[in-house]
Amino acid sequence: MINTKVTIAGVEFKNPVMTASGTFGSGMEYSEFVDLNKLGAVVTKGVANVPWEGNSTPRVCETYGGMLNAIGLQNPGIDVFIERDIPFLKQFDTRIIVNVCGRSAADYAAVVEKLSNQPVDMLEINVSCPNVKHGGIAFGQDPKCLFDITKEIKAKAKQPVIMKLSPNVTDIAEMAKAAEAAGSDAVSLINTLTGMKIDVHRRTFALANKTGGLSGPAIKPVAVRMVYQVANAVQIPVIGMGGIANAEDALEFLLAGATGVAVGAMNFVNPYTTVEVADGIVDYMKQYGIENLAEIIGAVK
Repeated sequence: MINTKVTIAGVEFKNPVMTASGTFGSGMEYSEFVDLNKLGAVVTKGVANVPWEGNSTPRVCETYGGMLNAIGLQNPGIDVFIERDIPFLKQFDTRIIVNVCGRSAADYAAVVEKLSNQPVDMLEINVSCPNVKHGGIAFGQDPKCLFDITKEIKAKAKQPVIMKLSPNVTDIAEMAKAAEAAGSDAVSLINTLTGMKIDVHRRTFALANKTGGLSGPAIKPVAVRMVYQVANAVQIPVIGMGGIANAEDALEFLLAGATGVAVGAMNFVNPYTTVEVADGIVDYMKQYGIENLAEIIGAVK
């Protein structure tokens, strides 16, 4: 009997495969292609206390092995999300993880408090947002800032909290330790790497924002390395992501120490990727006679 169940911060998932925030909406569009019941969890697009318009266009472009995006966390706000998205997701037998974004500690707190009595399983906190009180540096780029925001959110959150770490730092393990010390129940990584593309024919930036977040297969080796570092630096569970295109990619993250894996940019290329990854993990376990997925999590030291 193959057992693909994993437990993260006391929450049991039928399998480790989930969606990466911002690449799947709340699953409405993808439900035409994907049976959401087959996923361990749906991680929603970032939601803020008020609607965000996002950045000016163009805000998405292709690159070798991936894409750049500067969407700017466009979202309809928490009230619309509660009224529309949560009831939709509750139709399915999958865990619901809500990604939360904000520009100040008060912004995050407002969303977390509104979600406190909602039927969602976990909160993933996007700390790559620019902290308006600290000159625009992202919450997740300074360990003290990360510690403080984690502590504030944990004081108000009713659900387990996952801090989503930015890779745009010198020492990812130091950041993970700060989140753990402040009480985070888990960490997820990596968020996008900051990149730039220039249109040589128009002699201007490909994105109106000049820079954007690089995602896709190009970033996977960086992501696997960072997940390995973090998994060996903290005691809390790690959710790994960054360039997962197939089951082998996901298995790299699991072997490196991730308990869960999230599929992001490849959802745009192949909307069936998440289910194919989940099925591929089962095939791998059968091939190598692995009965319990826990046997391979962190097996590479």
